[in-house]
Amino acid sequence: MRKLLLTAAVLGLTATAPALAEEDAAAKAVEAAKQFGGSTITVVAEAGLQALLDTQHTGPEWEKLTGIKVKVVELPFEEIYPKTILEKQAGTGGYDVLLISPAWLADMVANGAAEPLDPYIEKYGVKSEFDDINPAFKDWMSYNGKIYGLVVDGDVLVTYYRKDLFADQQNQKAFKEKYGYDLAVPKSYKEFGDIACFLTEKYKPDMYGAGVINTGYTHFFFSERFRNYGGRFFDPETMKATVNSEAGLKALTEMVEQNKCMSPGIETWGFAENLSAMNAGEIAMTISWPPVGRWAQGINIDDKALSWVPKTTVADKVGYAINPGGHPQLASGFLSGVSPDSKNKDAAYLYAQWMHSKSQSLNNVMLPVGLRDPYRISHYESAQYQNLWPGAKDYLKVLKDGAASGYADISVIETFKYQDAISRAVNAAIGGEEPQAALDALAAEFDQITEAIGVDKQREAYKVWAAKPSAYRE
Repeated sequence: MRKLLLTAAVLGLTATAPALAEEDAAAKAVEAAKQFGGSTITVVAEAGLQALLDTQHTGPEWEKLTGIKVKVVELPFEEIYPKTILEKQAGTGGYDVLLISPAWLADMVANGAAEPLDPYIEKYGVKSEFDDINPAFKDWMSYNGKIYGLVVDGDVLVTYYRKDLFADQQNQKAFKEKYGYDLAVPKSYKEFGDIACFLTEKYKPDMYGAGVINTGYTHFFFSERFRNYGGRFFDPETMKATVNSEAGLKALTEMVEQNKCMSPGIETWGFAENLSAMNAGEIAMTISWPPVGRWAQGINIDDKALSWVPKTTVADKVGYAINPGGHPQLASGFLSGVSPDSKNKDAAYLYAQWMHSKSQSLNNVMLPVGLRDPYRISHYESAQYQNLWPGAKDYLKVLKDGAASGYADISVIETFKYQDAISRAVNAAIGGEEPQAALDALAAEFDQITEAIGVDKQREAYKVWAAKPSAYRE
């Protein structure tokens, strides 16, 4: 009764008292930035579609709102990290706003290449807006207790599947007779392989059961399976590599074997080939990034910069699911940071805060260009986004739930060397090398990299990363 009375009293007060205005990080950033009007900030952007967000939309809008000009430096993904480090070593302050993949954060901090943002957040920020960030992406922003970046792009791998084929009664009956369980969204990678083989056997050569990406990004796909099977990258005490464990062998062997039930030439497929096959109705399942879900529906392709996206033939036929194993890879993504050598640190931070803010970021993730994917609870719950197409609400729920249970990319010193080594080992096995031999060579290369960096130094970085909930999901 006391609780009911208190509730009634609170409701009575809120009904009669004027509502407190909710702080808006975007509005605060704009107002604070006006004092820097007439200045110019240099923003690093990934070359191509991603950079068009800054050059065509947010840059001109920011100048209109604040008087601050935005100069964009476009760099291919593989050049962003090394050129940021080189710029730091030169100390020229050539960049103001940095683009940071979470996998690079430990390296950026170790090299003094990222400015701690806590003082700027205290001065300008709206901390309550941090509560709106999906926890896994919020984890990205900090290293050893300090915040170095604000999330601007939330990546998570997603399973896409043909709903019509899965719902077909003949398919359901035949699959149950052959495998002894129901044809449904795969909960394990064994089920993923079973379904791929079943649908390939029935529909080839017009369509194959699955298609995956086997070039360029294979370290993401291996890392996800590996950890879902209980794998750990290192022994935390000795820092000896453990990628050639039973978990590693199971993950890699499956990747190689399941290719046999996929499209001819699958061994050399990249993102574009995979997208093209999905949109053409040539594969029944795939695992890829969030834009595939929009483009398979024919959404967000009305900008001329996206004229290369293949026309979809599968609109309203594609379903969305969390990847087999339940812990999808949070593959790449981006933070916006500030260069320690910037001569316009406050102005740079305020642009990053505006881009990251609750209101502006919703605009960004709904634009065709930029390839910004949802990362805030308010993005997933946006009625505007949910109404973009009939399945958008389901799509957004999968992004939300998948990210909340997802695995973050490993972030240690010189992460890129380890990731490159994983990709080469996976590709070697796909090319015919025995999986165990490929993994043993990978472990040896890991150990060489670690020894060159320094075991103690790397152990400390690994300890910080492994302590995050999204590292191993224990």
